[in-house]
Amino acid sequence: MSPRPSQPPITVALVDDYDVVVIGVANILEQYRDRIVIAELDTNQPLSDSVDIVLYDSFAQPEADHEDIGVLVRDPRARHVVVYTWNFDPDLLALARAQGVSGYLSKALPARDLVAALEAVHAGEIVISEPPRRNRTTSGLDWPGRSEGLTDREAEILALITQGRNNAEVANLTYLSPNTIKSYIRTIYRKIGVASRTQAVLWGVNNGFSPDHHRIDHWRGGP
Repeated sequence: MSPRPSQPPITVALVDDYDVVVIGVANILEQYRDRIVIAELDTNQPLSDSVDIVLYDSFAQPEADHEDIGVLVRDPRARHVVVYTWNFDPDLLALARAQGVSGYLSKALPARDLVAALEAVHAGEIVISEPPRRNRTTSGLDWPGRSEGLTDREAEILALITQGRNNAEVANLTYLSPNTIKSYIRTIYRKIGVASRTQAVLWGVNNGFSPDHHRIDHWRGGP
């Protein structure tokens, strides 16, 4: 249901280090612009530093320590912080809740349900999605490498490799086993047509897998 005319739309800042990810989320929410105003932190659009909700997309972020989430929750410019993710590992969810997030939302949510969840958070509720099912797709979402056939999880692993993480670090950060990481890496190599880690890193650098830390730095008090 749309808000009453006297009720202003919710302001939402999208926080992720990858432009293609932010643009994908913005596209999902664009059709609800009468209810949600997107404040992208790295564009020429007007931005009020204080926003109703920071929607933190966890793509290729270190998931084990949640340092970025703590930074966002403590920032007085963010009235509420919501994690937007595929990863519903119980330990990650418990840690995020302990740090004070107001929502932990699945990327499998249809756009209308995502908007309704954000409105509920704005109204003061704590909203936790049901974990996504194995076959997961959401219209409008995007990530680096999707056009090459990489799944969201494969893209996250390649992004971490591009950042210089070794297999053990990738396994720790994604809550997957080292053997599972090795299996993912073999599949990634095949899909992007490379035969070595060095070639994979070079491919990643040339195809949008190098993060730009501007958005998160903004909430750390940076430029």
